[in-house]
Amino acid sequence: MSPSGKSLSGSEIRQTFLDFYQQRSHAILPSASLIPEDPTVLLTIAGMLPFKPIFLGQRAAEVPRATTSQKCIRTNDIENVGRTARHHTFFEMLGNFSFGDYFKERAIAYAWELSTKVFQLPPERLVVSVFREDDEAFAIWRDQIGIPAYRIQRMGEEDNFWKSGATGPCGPCSEIYYDFHPELGDETLDLEDDSRFIEFYNLVFMQYNRDADGNLTPLEKQNIDTGMGLERMAQILQEVPNNYETDLIFPIIQAAADCAGIDYHESDEKTKVSLKVVGDHVRAVVHLIADGVSASNVGRGYILRRLIRRVVRHGRLLGINEPFTDKIAEVAIAVSESAYPNVRERESTIKAQLQDEEARFLKTLARGEKLLQETIDKVREEGKTEIAGKDAFKLYDTYGFPLELTMEIAEEEGLTVDESGFDTAMQEQMAMSKGAHETIDLTAQGALDKLAETVDSTEFTGYTERSGLAKVIALLVDGQSVDFVEAGTEVRIILDRTPFYAESGGQVGDRGYLSGNNLLIRIDDVQKESDFFVHFGRVERGNINLGDEVNAQIDRACRLRAQANHTATHLLQAALKDIVDPDIGQAGSLVNFDRLRFDFNCPRALTPQELEEIEERVNTWIAESHGAQINVMALTEAKDKGATAMFGEKYGDTVRVVDYPGVSMELCGGTHVQNTAEIGLFKIISETGISSGVRRIEAIAGAAVLEYLKVRDTVVRELGERFKTKPEEIVDRVVSLQDELKSTQKELDRLSSELAIVKSDRLLSQAEPVGNMKVLVAQLDADPNALKTAAERLVQKLGDGAVVLGSAPAADKVSLVAAFSKSVNQQGLQAGKFIGKIAKICGGGGGGRPNLAQAGGRDPSKLPEALATAKTELISALG
Repeated sequence: MSPSGKSLSGSEIRQTFLDFYQQRSHAILPSASLIPEDPTVLLTIAGMLPFKPIFLGQRAAEVPRATTSQKCIRTNDIENVGRTARHHTFFEMLGNFSFGDYFKERAIAYAWELSTKVFQLPPERLVVSVFREDDEAFAIWRDQIGIPAYRIQRMGEEDNFWKSGATGPCGPCSEIYYDFHPELGDETLDLEDDSRFIEFYNLVFMQYNRDADGNLTPLEKQNIDTGMGLERMAQILQEVPNNYETDLIFPIIQAAADCAGIDYHESDEKTKVSLKVVGDHVRAVVHLIADGVSASNVGRGYILRRLIRRVVRHGRLLGINEPFTDKIAEVAIAVSESAYPNVRERESTIKAQLQDEEARFLKTLARGEKLLQETIDKVREEGKTEIAGKDAFKLYDTYGFPLELTMEIAEEEGLTVDESGFDTAMQEQMAMSKGAHETIDLTAQGALDKLAETVDSTEFTGYTERSGLAKVIALLVDGQSVDFVEAGTEVRIILDRTPFYAESGGQVGDRGYLSGNNLLIRIDDVQKESDFFVHFGRVERGNINLGDEVNAQIDRACRLRAQANHTATHLLQAALKDIVDPDIGQAGSLVNFDRLRFDFNCPRALTPQELEEIEERVNTWIAESHGAQINVMALTEAKDKGATAMFGEKYGDTVRVVDYPGVSMELCGGTHVQNTAEIGLFKIISETGISSGVRRIEAIAGAAVLEYLKVRDTVVRELGERFKTKPEEIVDRVVSLQDELKSTQKELDRLSSELAIVKSDRLLSQAEPVGNMKVLVAQLDADPNALKTAAERLVQKLGDGAVVLGSAPAADKVSLVAAFSKSVNQQGLQAGKFIGKIAKICGGGGGGRPNLAQAGGRDPSKLPEALATAKTELISALG
C-alpha cells in the first residue's frame, strides 16, 4: 500500500464512493445537468444544489438518503486555474445526503470508515476541523472516532458554518484534511498551509433556522449535506503533486503538450500553467456543450465562449498556431465517457462548436494585433517608450490578447509594457466580478439594479399580442446605460411592455423587429433579467433615443415554430407516461425554432417499439385536434386537478396551467398552439442516455418534419439509383455489401498475417544471444494484428528470449509489440510494462500481459529511437 492509501483511478474512486453509500441504504441519484433548475445561479456550482429545495423546505424528499457524483462549474476565481494545485472550473463533487434521517454521529462515522478503511488513508495523516461552538461534533471525533484532541481544530464561522443566505436553514461544518508532510511534526498544525494540508471531505450539519434578527432555532428535521472533491482524493491516492497530474485531467494536458511539441515535466512553470489551463478548460467546455450550452454573448453562453477563448489564448502561448481544440476535446471525451456517456453522444456538436469558436476567436486575435500596432504607433508619436497598462488590459479584456504576446511584440518594437498598470486594471475588474459570487456579471446587472429603483418591470403582452407600441425605458451598450444609439450598433433595449417572449422554461426568446420613424432594429434574442425583458439587437437603420415610442413586432413564423415544438414536448411527456412509465418526469428541455429536446428520468434505454408507439401516439393526438385551455389558478388547485409540474422547479402561489383536456395538463409559462392540429407532424430523431438514469429524446415538429423527410427522400432516391434497386430493397443491398466487405477484409487480414510471418522468418538471423537467451528487436512493416502474430511466432522459434517489433503503418501512427518467454518474465521483465514505457518515446502508450503486449504512438520519426532503446534495455536487463 502506498503511504497515502489505496491507489485507485479516478473512475474507481467515484464508483467506490457511490457503492459504499449504496450499501448503507443511500439511493444513487444521477448527476444533475450543469444547467441548473435553480434560477438564482447560472450553472450548477455545488453537489447540494439539486437538493436545495429540500433543504429549504420547498419540496419533500423522495428518498431519505441519497448519494451522487455531481459535475460542477465555478468561474469566480478563474484566474487561479493552473496557478494553484487545486483550482478548477470543472470538478466533480462526491456527496452523501440525509434528509431528516441520520445526523452527526452516523455522518462522521461513515466519513471516517470510508476514508480510513475503504480508501485506506492512514489515520495519523488526517486532521479534522469543527465549528468553534460545535462541542457535539468535537466530542464525537474525540471520544467515538478516537482522534486526539490536538488533531481536531476549532475554526470560525467563515470556514466552518454553512448557510443558504441571510436567513433560513444553516449549520456547522466539519472538514477532514490530509497531511502531505507528517514529518514536519504536530507542534504546528496550520490547516491554512495548502502546501501541507488538503481539505478533501466536508460534512455540513444542517440543524438550525436563522431568522431576520439572526436568532438560531433548531430545525424539526436535521439534514446532512457532504462533499468530497473527486480530483482532490485522486491527487491523494495517486500520489501526484497536484490535481492536474491525476488521470482525470493529465491525459488532456498531455494531448495539449503533444500538439505543442513539448514535454510537460521538463517545461518551466509558465508553460505548465498554460497546459493546465488548457486541460481544465477543455474539460469544462466539453461538459457544458454536452449539457446543451451554446456559445453566445450572454449568460451561460458567454461563460462557455470565455473558456474556449482562454483555451485558444493559452494554446497560442504554447506555440500552437493551428486549430487544435477539437483534438484536445477528443481526449477529454475519452476520459469522461464511461461516467458521462452524453459527451460521446454529443461529440459532433462539441467539436463543431469548438472549431467554429476557435476560428472566430483567431480572427478576433488578428484584430487585436491590428489594434496593438495602432497603439505602438501612437506611443511612438508621443515620444514614449512604454505602452500604458490600461491599453494592454483593453487588448486583453476586449480582444482576449494575452499580456505575454503584447510584451513580446512590444519588445520586438523596442518598447516596454506597464505591467503594474495592467495588474491594477485586472484587479479592478476582478473586484467587480467578485460581486457576482459564483457567476460573472454578463448582463449589465449594475445598470439594471439602478433601473429597478426608478421604473416598473416589463409588462409581457405576448400571450395575446404579436405586435404593439412600447416605450424605450433603457438602452445599454457594452454594459453601460446610454441615452442615444446610432445605426450599426449592438444594443440591449428594455421596453415598458413587449410581445417578445424571453427565454425561459427551455423555450428560446423571440426574434423580430423594433421599428419607428426611419428606425429599424433587428432583435435576435430576448432574455429575462430580474423583472425586465432585455431585447438584444442591432440598429439596422436610423437612431434610437431613450423615451422613444417604437412598434415591437415579433417574427410570427419563428413564434409559430417555437410554440409548436413547445406543445409537442407536452404531448411527448404525456406519451412517455402512458407508454413507458407513469413516474417519468421531465429533467430538462430545449425548445427552439427548428427542433425540440426533452430530457427525462428513466433507468433504461427505450426500445424501438416504444419509440414508434410514442411517435404514433403524439401524432394521433395532433390529428384529433385537441383545443387548449389555459388558465391561471392557485398552485394547490392546479395540483389537485392533476397538473404535471417539473421536478425541482420553484413555483409561486399562482401558476399558469396549459391544458389539452384528456391528453396533457402542465404548469408552464411558455407559448403554445391553440389547437394540437397546428403542430402538423411530429418525428423522433434520436433517443440517447445523457447520464446515469437520465435519457434524452430529440425531435422535430411542424414544417421541420417536411424538411427532414425531403432530405431523406433525396438520399433514398440517390441510393436507389446508385445501387440500381428499389427503395424498399436498399437495406438488403447494403447488408449484402457489408457482408462482402467483411469477407474481403478477413481475407486481406489473413494474407497480411501470412505475409508478415514470411517476412518475420527472415528476421530470425538478426537475433542476438544474451546469456542463455536471445533478443530480437526489429522494424517490420505490418498492421498491428499481423505484427502481433509475427512476434508470437518469433518468440516461439527463439525458445528462451524476447522479441520487440515496431511498424509505422500510417504517417501519424506507430505500432509496437513485445513477446517475452517465461524465462524472460522470471528475470523480472513484463511485456506490458516494458512496451508501454518504450511507446512513450513515440508519443503514445499501451500495455498488456507479462508475456505479450501491444502499444501505439503518434510519431513515426521516433520509431528507430524507440527500437534502439528497447534493444539496449533488454540486453542490459537480461545480460
